[in-house]
Amino acid sequence: MDEHPRNNDDKIDPIKWKSGIAAWLGWMFDGLEMHLYTLVAAPFVAQLLNADSFSDERVKRYSAWIQAAFLFGWAIGGGIFGRIGDLLGRSKTLALSILFYAVFTGLSTAAQAWWHLLILRFLAALGIGGEWAIGASLLAETWPKRLRPWIAAVLQTGVNIGILIACVIVFLMAGLQPRWVFLVGVVPACIVAWIRRNVPEPEVWTNAKTQAERSGTRPKVLDLFVGDVRKATIGAVLICSLALTAWWAFLFWYPQHLRNLQEISTWPHEQRERFVSLVFFLVIAVSIGGNFFAGFLARLLGWRAAISLLFFAMFISGWITFYSPRNHTMLLFLLPVIGFFSGVFGLFTMFLPPLFPPLLRTTGAGFCFNIGRITAAFGTIIFGLFSQVGDFRKALLLANFLFLFAAIFITFFQFSPWDQQNKKT
Repeated sequence: MDEHPRNNDDKIDPIKWKSGIAAWLGWMFDGLEMHLYTLVAAPFVAQLLNADSFSDERVKRYSAWIQAAFLFGWAIGGGIFGRIGDLLGRSKTLALSILFYAVFTGLSTAAQAWWHLLILRFLAALGIGGEWAIGASLLAETWPKRLRPWIAAVLQTGVNIGILIACVIVFLMAGLQPRWVFLVGVVPACIVAWIRRNVPEPEVWTNAKTQAERSGTRPKVLDLFVGDVRKATIGAVLICSLALTAWWAFLFWYPQHLRNLQEISTWPHEQRERFVSLVFFLVIAVSIGGNFFAGFLARLLGWRAAISLLFFAMFISGWITFYSPRNHTMLLFLLPVIGFFSGVFGLFTMFLPPLFPPLLRTTGAGFCFNIGRITAAFGTIIFGLFSQVGDFRKALLLANFLFLFAAIFITFFQFSPWDQQNKKT
C-alpha cells in the first residue's frame, strides 16, 4: 500500500530534496567507512601482528575475524538504530547513526593490537548498520512511488561513490602506514548538524505515531512475525542472507586473492597496493552504471524478476572469473563485470521498507537486511577456511553459488505481502 498522500505524491518539493540529500550523503559516507578497512585489511593487520608477509596464516585468520566483527556490528546496529528510527524519528536517528560511525572509524587509527581494531570496527559498524534502514525508509516515505526504481539507483550510487573515495584515499596514501586512512572517517560528523536543522520527520511517520499514541497500539518488534508480515520477514531474511554472504565474501577475499597472485606477490608494497586499489576502483565504478541498469529492469520487469535476473547474472560472471586460475590482467577485466551486476543491492532500498507498516518500517527493513550481515560474517570466516594460504580462488568460487540459490529462491518462493511490490512500477 502506498503511504504517500495522494495529492502530494508527484510533487518534488524542498523537503523531499533535503531528505534525499541527507540520505544520499549518509550512504556515501557509509561506503567510505565500510571499505577503508577492506582495502587495507591485510597490510594493517600484518603490521599489528608484526607478521613478515600478507600470506601469514595469522593475517588471514585475524583479518577475517575483524571483518566478521564489523558485519556482526552492522547487523546489530541495524536492529538497534532501526528500532530507534521507528520510536524517535528518521531524521534524528540518521544524524545519531552518522555521528556514531564517524567517531569510531576515526578512533581506529589508534589501534595497537588486532583486537583493538576488532572492537573499534564493531562499534563503527553499529552506526553504519543503522543508517541503511533509516535512509531507505526516509526516502520511501517522502519521494513518489513512481520514482522508486531510480531513487534506489541514486541512493546506491552514494555508497559506490563513497567506496570510490575510499579507493582514491588508499591510492594516494599508499606510501603511508595503513592506519592513517581511518582519520578520514571523522569527516561525516560534519553533516550531522545540517541534518538536524534541515531535514524534518516524514509526514507518514508523524501521522502514524500520533495515531498510535491516541489508540495505544504502537507495534512491537514481535509483530514482524505475526500474520502476513511474518511471511515477508522470513522471505526477506533468507534472500538477504544468501546474497549478502556471497557479496561480502567476494568483496573481502578478492583483494587478498589479488595480492597473493604469483606474478604480483613479489611486487614492491606500494605498487601492489596501488594495483589492488585500481581494481577495487573499477569494480565499484562500473557498479554505478549497474545501479541504473537495475532500476531500468525493476521498472520494466518488476522488483522480484529484476532481482532474480541480476543474481543469476552475478553467479554466471563469478563462475567465469573464478572457475579456473586467471592472471592479474584477466582479473582486471573480469572482476568489474561482477561489480556491474551488484546494482541489484540498490533495489533492496526501495523494495524492503514499504513491506512493513510505518511504525515497523525501519525495524523491519533493518532487521531483514542486517540479519543477512550476520550470516555474511560467518561466511567470511567459513569460506576463508576453504582457501589455501595465499590462494582464495576456491573460497570465492564456492561463495559465488549463493547468488544462484538467491536467484532461485526469490523466483519460486511465494510470499504474499510482496505481490504488490512485484508489479511493474
